[in-house]
Amino acid sequence: MKKRMYLIPAGFILIFLCFTVFGERGLLRIYHLNREKDEILGKAALLKAENDQLKREIEALKTDRRYIESLARKDFGLVRKNEIIYQFPVKK
Repeated sequence: MKKRMYLIPAGFILIFLCFTVFGERGLLRIYHLNREKDEILGKAALLKAENDQLKREIEALKTDRRYIESLARKDFGLVRKNEIIYQFPVKK
């Protein structure tokens, strides 16, 4: 009879602990959600930095003629009048 008196509360405590740790709102779920939140915040910070860099590039394209010229030279191989371009063979 005394064993039964200890088993019933122990059973309830065990069930309560299982729900606390493994339940839908348990400690494991909270841990996984916090990790996911940290990953999302990290990605958001990277995207914000990339967005800021693209805004600076847009502003440079609107206002900076030297930047536009450097892009035209690099991407399209454009040169100024009376400019000489030297091309060297690539050694393999």
